[in-house]
Amino acid sequence: MSASKSGSALRHATHLSDLGVARFNALLERAARFKQDPPGAHLAGKLLGMVFFNPSLRTRASFEAVMKRGGGDAIVLEVGNGVWKLEDRDGIAMDGDRAEHVREAVPVLARYCDALAVRTFSAGVSDADDDRDPVIGAFKRFSTVPVVSMESAREHPCQGLADMLTVRERFGATRGTPVTLTWAPHIKALPKAVPDSFLLSAAAAGCEVRVAHPEGFELPDSVTHEAARYARESGGSVTYTHDQAAAITGTRVVYAKAWGAATEVGLRHAVDTRKPKADPELDRIRNLREWMPTAAHFQRAATDAVLMHCLPVRRDVEVAAALLDSPRSAVVDEAGNRFHAQRALLDWIFNGD
Repeated sequence: MSASKSGSALRHATHLSDLGVARFNALLERAARFKQDPPGAHLAGKLLGMVFFNPSLRTRASFEAVMKRGGGDAIVLEVGNGVWKLEDRDGIAMDGDRAEHVREAVPVLARYCDALAVRTFSAGVSDADDDRDPVIGAFKRFSTVPVVSMESAREHPCQGLADMLTVRERFGATRGTPVTLTWAPHIKALPKAVPDSFLLSAAAAGCEVRVAHPEGFELPDSVTHEAARYARESGGSVTYTHDQAAAITGTRVVYAKAWGAATEVGLRHAVDTRKPKADPELDRIRNLREWMPTAAHFQRAATDAVLMHCLPVRRDVEVAAALLDSPRSAVVDEAGNRFHAQRALLDWIFNGD
């Protein structure tokens, strides 16, 4: 019987705050240990319900691999594709295309599974709405088993754990390692979950974090304040700048990621090649192509500096293809570490400390 079904407190893993600095670093240690000495059938008899509101490649494959290689199994549900569209809003008449409410769907799924994993992107309403994380919040309210985030409107905690495992492997430690999170251009404004999680995770791991972005592309205050708390606890530091060159100078990690402007309008804009129309935010993104990391940017970095990116990445838009194909690139190793990070996380969810 799972801890949740026996009545004890649920071990959710939807945000870094569910873990805290000490447990985050303990999971990082566990992931490194499991990578060297696989734990065997540590998830035997466990069933993970995976609910996808949005598409996935690495996340779906790595979570399924963890469960199967650990002796457990997973059920994969794609909302709107063979599964009813789910309504998460309260107090509205369900007269649209969402046929089932999470108030019924989530507790039913919890009767079948030992934990639920959810992937849901930003709805594009505003930074404040992303911070509220409505879909993940609904699953946590109505589930009677642990809930794990496979990326949400606010964070992507498993990516952050894998990122720090990669830094640890490359440089022997995370604490004191200079890492740079740099904004990168794209064809559209993207959500902030990945940069949020890299910032929070690097701060919790004690890195010397530098965040570089153009004016107007600030990360949410709630995230930067949380990162400051983690840095104080871990012995790390966080600084912000609009000077990309300064942020890269001497760094050992260049983490490139596109994200949208800091605005209450959020991600309302999308690229429509059939009907081009004026869009000040997209026009500005297109005019910031010099922010795309190239081999020239690495001339300022440490001699052993590496490129990191969560993937998928648009070549010669977000990151120069030549850089992605160079020995500097750690993106495949980083993606591979998703398996090891999630194996440690699910081991904690199901087996505890």
